Amino acid sequence: MLALIGVLAILALTAAILSNRASPVAALILIPLAAAIAIGQGAQAPAMMVAGIGKIAPVAAMFVFAILFFGVMTDAGLLDPIVRRILKAVGRRPSRITVGTALLALIIHLDGSGAVCFLVAIPAMRPLYDTLGMDRRILACVASLAAGVNFLPWTGPTVRAASALHIPVLDIFKPMIGVQLAGLAFVFVVSWWLGKREEKRLGLVEAAADGAPTLDIPEHGAEPGLARPGLFWLNLALTLVAMGMLVAGVAPPAVVFMVAFAAALLINYPKVADQRARIDAHARSALLMASVLIAAGAFTGVMGGAGFLKAMADAAVANVHPDSGRHIPFVLSLLAMPLSMVFDPDSFYFGVLPVIAETHARLGGAPVQVAQAALVGQMTAGFPVSPLTPATFLVAGLAGVELSAHQKFAFPFLYGASLVMAVACLLLGLFPL
Repeated sequence: MLALIGVLAILALTAAILSNRASPVAALILIPLAAAIAIGQGAQAPAMMVAGIGKIAPVAAMFVFAILFFGVMTDAGLLDPIVRRILKAVGRRPSRITVGTALLALIIHLDGSGAVCFLVAIPAMRPLYDTLGMDRRILACVASLAAGVNFLPWTGPTVRAASALHIPVLDIFKPMIGVQLAGLAFVFVVSWWLGKREEKRLGLVEAAADGAPTLDIPEHGAEPGLARPGLFWLNLALTLVAMGMLVAGVAPPAVVFMVAFAAALLINYPKVADQRARIDAHARSALLMASVLIAAGAFTGVMGGAGFLKAMADAAVANVHPDSGRHIPFVLSLLAMPLSMVFDPDSFYFGVLPVIAETHARLGGAPVQVAQAALVGQMTAGFPVSPLTPATFLVAGLAGVELSAHQKFAFPFLYGASLVMAVACLLLGLFPL
Protein backbone atom coordinates (compact mmCIF):
# COMPACT_ATOMS: atom_id res chain seq x y z
CA MET A 1 0.00 0.00 0.00
CA LEU A 2 2.81 2.43 0.88
CA ALA A 3 4.58 1.72 -2.40
CA LEU A 4 1.39 2.26 -4.42
CA ILE A 5 0.59 5.58 -2.75
CA GLY A 6 4.22 6.65 -3.15
CA VAL A 7 4.11 5.94 -6.88
CA LEU A 8 0.81 7.79 -7.18
CA ALA A 9 2.36 10.77 -5.37
CA ILE A 10 5.27 10.91 -7.82
CA LEU A 11 2.93 10.56 -10.80
CA ALA A 12 0.73 13.31 -9.39
CA LEU A 13 3.77 15.55 -8.92
CA THR A 14 4.92 14.97 -12.49
CA ALA A 15 1.44 15.46 -13.94
CA ALA A 16 0.76 18.63 -11.93
CA ILE A 17 4.02 20.27 -13.03
CA LEU A 18 3.99 19.17 -16.67
CA SER A 19 0.34 20.14 -17.15
CA ASN A 20 0.91 23.55 -15.53
CA ARG A 21 -1.97 22.89 -13.16
CA ALA A 22 0.24 23.76 -10.20
CA SER A 23 3.56 25.48 -9.70
CA PRO A 24 6.44 23.24 -8.57
CA VAL A 25 6.37 24.88 -5.13
CA ALA A 26 2.67 24.18 -4.58
CA ALA A 27 2.91 20.61 -5.91
CA LEU A 28 5.97 19.79 -3.80
CA ILE A 29 4.19 20.97 -0.64
CA LEU A 30 0.62 19.75 -1.07
CA ILE A 31 1.10 16.35 -2.74
CA PRO A 32 3.25 14.74 -0.01
CA LEU A 33 0.93 16.21 2.61
CA ALA A 34 -2.04 14.56 0.91
CA ALA A 35 -0.13 11.27 0.67
CA ALA A 36 0.73 11.40 4.38
CA ILE A 37 -2.91 12.05 5.27
CA ALA A 38 -3.96 9.11 3.06
CA ILE A 39 -1.90 6.68 5.18
CA GLY A 40 -2.92 8.21 8.48
CA GLN A 41 0.29 10.14 9.14
CA GLY A 42 -1.07 13.63 8.61
CA ALA A 43 -0.26 14.67 12.18
CA GLN A 44 3.38 13.66 11.74
CA ALA A 45 3.77 15.36 8.35
CA PRO A 46 4.74 18.83 9.65
CA ALA A 47 7.66 17.40 11.64
CA MET A 48 8.78 15.41 8.59
CA MET A 49 8.64 18.55 6.46
CA VAL A 50 10.72 20.54 8.91
CA ALA A 51 13.28 17.74 9.08
CA GLY A 52 13.52 17.64 5.29
CA ILE A 53 13.89 21.40 5.06
CA GLY A 54 16.69 21.32 7.61
CA LYS A 55 18.65 18.91 5.45
CA ILE A 56 18.55 21.06 2.34
CA ALA A 57 19.04 24.44 4.05
CA PRO A 58 22.82 24.61 3.34
CA VAL A 59 22.25 23.89 -0.35
CA ALA A 60 19.52 26.53 -0.60
CA ALA A 61 21.78 29.07 1.12
CA MET A 62 24.63 28.26 -1.26
CA PHE A 63 22.39 28.76 -4.27
CA VAL A 64 20.98 32.09 -3.06
CA PHE A 65 24.38 33.63 -2.34
CA ALA A 66 25.94 32.16 -5.51
CA ILE A 67 23.24 33.88 -7.59
CA LEU A 68 23.79 37.16 -5.74
CA PHE A 69 27.58 36.93 -6.05
CA PHE A 70 27.62 36.24 -9.78
CA GLY A 71 24.93 38.85 -10.28
CA VAL A 72 27.12 41.51 -8.67
CA MET A 73 30.15 40.37 -10.66
CA THR A 74 28.15 40.61 -13.89
CA ASP A 75 26.81 44.05 -12.98
CA ALA A 76 30.35 45.21 -12.26
CA GLY A 77 31.39 44.16 -15.78
CA LEU A 78 33.75 41.30 -14.92
CA LEU A 79 32.87 39.43 -18.10
CA ASP A 80 32.90 42.36 -20.55
CA PRO A 81 36.68 42.45 -21.28
CA ILE A 82 36.70 38.66 -21.68
CA VAL A 83 33.81 38.76 -24.14
CA ARG A 84 35.46 41.51 -26.18
CA ARG A 85 38.77 39.65 -26.29
CA ILE A 86 37.10 36.49 -27.59
CA LEU A 87 35.15 38.38 -30.26
CA LYS A 88 38.31 40.13 -31.41
CA ALA A 89 40.27 36.88 -31.59
CA VAL A 90 37.86 34.79 -33.68
CA GLY A 91 38.25 36.88 -36.85
CA ARG A 92 36.41 35.61 -39.94
CA ARG A 93 37.43 31.95 -39.93
CA PRO A 94 34.43 29.67 -39.19
CA SER A 95 36.50 27.13 -37.23
CA ARG A 96 37.65 29.92 -34.91
CA ILE A 97 34.17 31.42 -34.71
CA THR A 98 32.57 28.15 -33.60
CA VAL A 99 35.27 27.48 -31.00
CA GLY A 100 34.97 31.09 -29.84
CA THR A 101 31.21 30.62 -29.53
CA ALA A 102 31.73 27.61 -27.28
CA LEU A 103 34.29 29.43 -25.14
CA LEU A 104 32.11 32.52 -24.82
CA ALA A 105 29.03 30.48 -23.83
CA LEU A 106 31.10 28.48 -21.35
CA ILE A 107 32.40 31.62 -19.64
CA ILE A 108 29.02 33.37 -19.56
CA HIS A 109 27.43 30.23 -18.10
CA LEU A 110 29.71 30.39 -15.06
CA ASP A 111 26.88 32.13 -13.22
CA GLY A 112 24.77 29.00 -13.68
CA SER A 113 22.00 30.64 -15.70
CA GLY A 114 21.30 29.12 -19.09
CA ALA A 115 19.03 32.03 -20.04
CA VAL A 116 21.72 34.64 -19.34
CA CYS A 117 24.28 32.54 -21.22
CA PHE A 118 22.15 32.41 -24.36
CA LEU A 119 20.99 36.03 -24.10
CA VAL A 120 24.61 37.20 -24.14
CA ALA A 121 26.47 34.66 -26.27
CA ILE A 122 24.07 34.18 -29.17
CA PRO A 123 23.35 37.86 -30.00
CA ALA A 124 27.08 38.62 -29.64
CA MET A 125 28.09 35.95 -32.18
CA ARG A 126 25.14 35.97 -34.57
CA PRO A 127 26.37 38.95 -36.67
CA LEU A 128 29.52 36.98 -37.54
CA TYR A 129 27.49 33.95 -38.59
CA ASP A 130 25.17 36.09 -40.71
CA THR A 131 28.01 38.08 -42.31
CA LEU A 132 29.77 34.91 -43.45
CA GLY A 133 26.58 33.00 -44.27
CA MET A 134 27.20 30.34 -41.65
CA ASP A 135 24.43 27.97 -40.61
CA ARG A 136 22.67 29.43 -37.59
CA ARG A 137 21.84 25.94 -36.35
CA ILE A 138 25.54 25.60 -35.58
CA LEU A 139 25.42 28.75 -33.46
CA ALA A 140 22.48 27.35 -31.46
CA CYS A 141 24.09 23.91 -31.19
CA VAL A 142 27.52 25.05 -30.05
CA ALA A 143 26.11 27.45 -27.44
CA SER A 144 23.85 24.65 -26.20
CA LEU A 145 26.74 22.22 -25.95
CA ALA A 146 28.89 24.57 -23.90
CA ALA A 147 26.08 25.44 -21.50
CA GLY A 148 24.79 21.88 -21.27
CA VAL A 149 28.09 20.28 -20.30
CA ASN A 150 28.90 23.02 -17.80
CA PHE A 151 27.21 21.60 -14.67
CA LEU A 152 28.68 23.41 -11.67
CA PRO A 153 27.96 23.11 -7.93
CA TRP A 154 25.57 26.07 -8.06
CA THR A 155 23.70 25.14 -11.26
CA GLY A 156 20.12 23.92 -11.04
CA PRO A 157 20.56 20.18 -11.72
CA THR A 158 23.48 19.81 -9.29
CA VAL A 159 21.65 21.72 -6.58
CA ARG A 160 18.52 19.66 -7.13
CA ALA A 161 20.40 16.36 -6.99
CA ALA A 162 22.16 17.36 -3.78
CA SER A 163 18.89 18.53 -2.22
CA ALA A 164 16.86 15.50 -3.26
CA LEU A 165 19.37 12.95 -1.95
CA HIS A 166 20.67 15.02 0.99
CA ILE A 167 24.25 14.73 -0.23
CA PRO A 168 26.78 17.60 0.10
CA VAL A 169 27.05 19.26 -3.29
CA LEU A 170 30.84 18.95 -3.41
CA ASP A 171 30.62 15.19 -2.76
CA ILE A 172 28.76 14.99 -6.05
CA PHE A 173 30.74 17.52 -8.04
CA LYS A 174 34.41 17.08 -7.12
CA PRO A 175 34.74 13.48 -8.39
CA MET A 176 33.11 14.64 -11.63
CA ILE A 177 35.64 17.33 -12.52
CA GLY A 178 37.48 14.91 -14.79
CA VAL A 179 34.16 13.84 -16.32
CA GLN A 180 33.28 17.43 -17.07
CA LEU A 181 36.69 18.03 -18.63
CA ALA A 182 36.07 15.06 -20.94
CA GLY A 183 32.72 16.53 -21.88
CA LEU A 184 34.24 19.96 -22.54
CA ALA A 185 36.94 18.40 -24.71
CA PHE A 186 34.15 16.82 -26.77
CA VAL A 187 32.41 20.19 -27.00
CA PHE A 188 35.46 21.98 -28.39
CA VAL A 189 36.34 19.17 -30.80
CA VAL A 190 32.80 19.15 -32.16
CA SER A 191 32.77 22.95 -32.36
CA TRP A 192 36.03 22.96 -34.32
CA TRP A 193 34.76 20.18 -36.63
CA LEU A 194 31.51 22.01 -37.33
CA GLY A 195 33.52 25.13 -38.12
CA LYS A 196 35.83 23.29 -40.49
CA ARG A 197 32.81 21.80 -42.22
CA GLU A 198 31.40 25.29 -42.70
CA GLU A 199 34.71 26.50 -44.11
CA LYS A 200 34.54 23.85 -46.78
CA ARG A 201 30.86 24.49 -47.51
CA LEU A 202 31.40 28.23 -47.86
CA GLY A 203 34.73 27.99 -49.65
CA LEU A 204 36.50 29.82 -46.83
CA VAL A 205 39.29 27.36 -46.17
CA GLU A 206 41.89 30.05 -46.70
CA ALA A 207 39.87 32.79 -45.03
CA ALA A 208 41.84 35.52 -43.34
CA ALA A 209 41.73 35.73 -39.61
CA ASP A 210 41.31 39.49 -39.60
CA GLY A 211 38.85 41.97 -40.95
CA ALA A 212 35.96 40.85 -38.82
CA PRO A 213 32.97 43.18 -38.74
CA THR A 214 32.52 45.46 -35.78
CA LEU A 215 30.02 43.89 -33.40
CA ASP A 216 27.75 45.34 -30.80
CA ILE A 217 28.36 43.53 -27.55
CA PRO A 218 25.39 43.38 -25.18
CA GLU A 219 25.95 45.27 -21.98
CA HIS A 220 25.98 43.05 -18.93
CA GLY A 221 24.99 45.75 -16.47
CA ALA A 222 21.23 45.99 -15.90
CA GLU A 223 21.46 49.79 -15.58
CA PRO A 224 23.88 52.44 -16.85
CA GLY A 225 26.78 53.22 -14.58
CA LEU A 226 27.04 49.84 -12.88
CA ALA A 227 30.28 48.70 -14.53
CA ARG A 228 33.49 49.00 -12.51
CA PRO A 229 36.26 48.55 -15.12
CA GLY A 230 38.88 49.87 -12.73
CA LEU A 231 38.14 47.00 -10.36
CA PHE A 232 38.39 44.27 -13.00
CA TRP A 233 41.55 42.61 -11.67
CA LEU A 234 40.38 42.79 -8.08
CA ASN A 235 37.02 41.27 -9.02
CA LEU A 236 38.75 38.57 -11.05
CA ALA A 237 41.03 37.73 -8.11
CA LEU A 238 38.05 37.57 -5.74
CA THR A 239 36.22 35.23 -8.11
CA LEU A 240 39.23 32.94 -8.57
CA VAL A 241 39.85 32.79 -4.81
CA ALA A 242 36.22 31.92 -4.19
CA MET A 243 36.27 29.17 -6.84
CA GLY A 244 39.54 27.81 -5.47
CA MET A 245 38.21 27.69 -1.92
CA LEU A 246 35.05 26.01 -3.15
CA VAL A 247 36.81 23.23 -5.05
CA ALA A 248 39.42 22.75 -2.31
CA GLY A 249 36.71 22.43 0.31
CA VAL A 250 38.32 25.03 2.59
CA ALA A 251 34.87 26.03 3.86
CA PRO A 252 31.28 24.96 3.20
CA PRO A 253 30.02 26.27 -0.17
CA ALA A 254 27.32 28.38 1.46
CA VAL A 255 29.93 30.16 3.60
CA VAL A 256 32.27 30.70 0.63
CA PHE A 257 29.56 32.42 -1.39
CA MET A 258 28.23 34.40 1.57
CA VAL A 259 31.66 35.88 2.25
CA ALA A 260 32.46 36.37 -1.45
CA PHE A 261 29.13 38.13 -2.03
CA ALA A 262 29.58 40.43 0.95
CA ALA A 263 33.10 41.34 -0.19
CA ALA A 264 32.00 41.91 -3.80
CA LEU A 265 29.18 44.15 -2.67
CA LEU A 266 31.40 46.31 -0.47
CA ILE A 267 34.21 46.53 -3.04
CA ASN A 268 32.06 47.48 -6.03
CA TYR A 269 29.17 49.36 -4.45
CA PRO A 270 30.24 50.99 -1.15
CA LYS A 271 27.03 53.01 -0.78
CA VAL A 272 24.28 51.25 1.17
CA ALA A 273 21.61 52.41 -1.30
CA ASP A 274 23.57 50.85 -4.19
CA GLN A 275 24.00 47.62 -2.24
CA ARG A 276 20.27 47.39 -1.64
CA ALA A 277 19.61 48.01 -5.32
CA ARG A 278 21.96 45.20 -6.37
CA ILE A 279 20.32 42.79 -3.93
CA ASP A 280 16.86 43.78 -5.16
CA ALA A 281 17.96 43.31 -8.78
CA HIS A 282 18.91 39.66 -8.26
CA ALA A 283 16.64 38.67 -5.39
CA ARG A 284 13.83 37.43 -7.63
CA SER A 285 15.86 34.74 -9.40
CA ALA A 286 17.47 33.67 -6.12
CA LEU A 287 14.13 33.51 -4.29
CA LEU A 288 12.38 31.52 -7.01
CA MET A 289 14.86 28.65 -6.89
CA ALA A 290 15.29 28.83 -3.13
CA SER A 291 11.53 28.42 -2.66
CA VAL A 292 11.57 25.35 -4.89
CA LEU A 293 14.45 23.87 -2.90
CA ILE A 294 12.72 24.48 0.43
CA ALA A 295 9.50 22.96 -0.88
CA ALA A 296 11.51 20.01 -2.20
CA GLY A 297 12.94 19.54 1.28
CA ALA A 298 9.39 19.24 2.58
CA PHE A 299 8.55 16.75 -0.19
CA THR A 300 11.53 14.47 0.37
CA GLY A 301 11.12 14.80 4.13
CA VAL A 302 7.61 13.35 3.98
CA MET A 303 8.41 10.79 1.28
CA GLY A 304 11.32 9.49 3.34
CA GLY A 305 9.92 9.95 6.82
CA ALA A 306 6.59 8.29 6.07
CA GLY A 307 8.32 5.31 4.48
CA PHE A 308 7.24 5.84 0.88
CA LEU A 309 10.77 5.76 -0.55
CA LYS A 310 11.67 2.60 1.35
CA ALA A 311 8.47 0.87 0.25
CA MET A 312 8.98 1.79 -3.41
CA ALA A 313 12.62 0.71 -3.25
CA ASP A 314 11.62 -2.60 -1.67
CA ALA A 315 9.17 -3.19 -4.49
CA ALA A 316 11.80 -2.33 -7.09
CA VAL A 317 14.46 -4.50 -5.44
CA ALA A 318 12.11 -7.46 -5.49
CA ASN A 319 12.00 -7.20 -9.28
CA VAL A 320 15.69 -6.51 -9.93
CA HIS A 321 18.36 -9.19 -9.94
CA PRO A 322 20.89 -8.46 -7.16
CA ASP A 323 23.81 -8.62 -9.61
CA SER A 324 22.15 -6.01 -11.80
CA GLY A 325 22.02 -3.38 -9.08
CA ARG A 326 25.58 -2.20 -9.58
CA HIS A 327 24.79 -1.29 -13.19
CA ILE A 328 21.98 1.12 -12.25
CA PRO A 329 24.19 4.27 -12.36
CA PHE A 330 25.63 3.48 -15.79
CA VAL A 331 22.24 2.59 -17.25
CA LEU A 332 20.79 5.78 -15.84
CA SER A 333 23.67 7.80 -17.32
CA LEU A 334 22.85 6.39 -20.77
CA LEU A 335 19.20 7.36 -20.41
CA ALA A 336 19.62 10.64 -18.53
CA MET A 337 19.80 12.96 -21.53
CA PRO A 338 16.77 11.52 -23.40
CA LEU A 339 14.82 11.60 -20.12
CA SER A 340 15.10 15.39 -20.32
CA MET A 341 12.55 15.21 -23.12
CA VAL A 342 10.03 13.50 -20.78
CA PHE A 343 10.66 14.85 -17.27
CA ASP A 344 11.08 18.44 -16.20
CA PRO A 345 13.94 18.96 -13.69
CA ASP A 346 11.77 19.26 -10.58
CA SER A 347 9.67 16.14 -11.16
CA PHE A 348 12.73 14.06 -12.07
CA TYR A 349 15.19 15.15 -9.40
CA PHE A 350 12.70 15.39 -6.54
CA GLY A 351 10.30 12.63 -7.59
CA VAL A 352 12.12 9.96 -9.58
CA LEU A 353 15.76 10.25 -8.51
CA PRO A 354 15.23 9.50 -4.78
CA VAL A 355 13.47 6.23 -5.66
CA ILE A 356 16.31 5.17 -7.97
CA ALA A 357 18.89 6.14 -5.34
CA GLU A 358 17.07 4.22 -2.60
CA THR A 359 16.79 1.16 -4.83
CA HIS A 360 20.50 1.37 -5.68
CA ALA A 361 21.36 1.72 -1.98
CA ARG A 362 19.26 -1.33 -1.07
CA LEU A 363 21.28 -3.31 -3.62
CA GLY A 364 24.58 -2.22 -2.08
CA GLY A 365 25.35 0.88 -4.14
CA ALA A 366 26.11 4.48 -3.16
CA PRO A 367 23.36 7.08 -3.76
CA VAL A 368 25.97 9.61 -4.89
CA GLN A 369 26.58 7.47 -7.98
CA VAL A 370 22.94 7.88 -8.98
CA ALA A 371 23.21 11.65 -8.59
CA GLN A 372 26.33 11.70 -10.76
CA ALA A 373 24.67 9.50 -13.37
CA ALA A 374 21.76 11.90 -13.64
CA LEU A 375 24.05 14.90 -14.05
CA VAL A 376 25.68 13.62 -17.23
CA GLY A 377 22.47 14.35 -19.11
CA GLN A 378 19.24 15.00 -17.23
CA MET A 379 18.59 18.70 -17.77
CA THR A 380 22.33 19.31 -18.22
CA ALA A 381 23.17 18.22 -21.76
CA GLY A 382 19.44 17.77 -22.28
CA PHE A 383 18.07 21.14 -21.22
CA PRO A 384 18.83 23.17 -24.39
CA VAL A 385 16.65 20.86 -26.54
CA SER A 386 13.99 19.81 -24.04
CA PRO A 387 10.50 21.11 -24.83
CA LEU A 388 9.97 21.33 -21.06
CA THR A 389 12.40 24.22 -20.50
CA PRO A 390 12.06 27.84 -21.68
CA ALA A 391 15.77 27.84 -22.58
CA THR A 392 15.10 25.65 -25.64
CA PHE A 393 12.71 28.21 -27.12
CA LEU A 394 15.09 31.02 -26.17
CA VAL A 395 18.00 29.39 -28.01
CA ALA A 396 15.97 28.84 -31.16
CA GLY A 397 14.49 32.34 -31.07
CA LEU A 398 17.78 34.16 -30.49
CA ALA A 399 19.55 32.15 -33.19
CA GLY A 400 16.70 32.68 -35.64
CA VAL A 401 16.05 29.00 -36.40
CA GLU A 402 12.94 26.85 -36.21
CA LEU A 403 12.55 24.99 -32.93
CA SER A 404 12.29 21.59 -34.64
CA ALA A 405 15.36 22.35 -36.77
CA HIS A 406 17.37 23.23 -33.67
CA GLN A 407 16.27 20.08 -31.84
CA LYS A 408 16.98 17.76 -34.78
CA PHE A 409 20.39 19.29 -35.41
CA ALA A 410 21.61 19.63 -31.82
CA PHE A 411 20.16 16.49 -30.21
CA PRO A 412 22.77 14.01 -31.60
CA PHE A 413 25.67 16.22 -30.49
CA LEU A 414 24.22 16.84 -27.03
CA TYR A 415 23.52 13.15 -26.59
CA GLY A 416 27.04 12.41 -27.79
CA ALA A 417 28.44 14.70 -25.10
CA SER A 418 26.31 12.89 -22.51
CA LEU A 419 27.56 9.48 -23.67
CA VAL A 420 31.18 10.66 -23.59
CA MET A 421 30.72 11.74 -19.98
CA ALA A 422 28.98 8.46 -19.11
CA VAL A 423 31.96 6.50 -20.45
CA ALA A 424 34.31 8.86 -18.59
CA CYS A 425 32.46 8.00 -15.37
CA LEU A 426 33.23 4.35 -16.00
CA LEU A 427 36.87 4.91 -16.90
CA LEU A 428 37.45 7.17 -13.88
CA GLY A 429 35.92 4.63 -11.53
CA LEU A 430 32.84 6.59 -10.54
CA PHE A 431 30.61 3.74 -11.70
CA PRO A 432 31.41 0.04 -11.23
CA LEU A 433 32.14 -1.97 -14.36
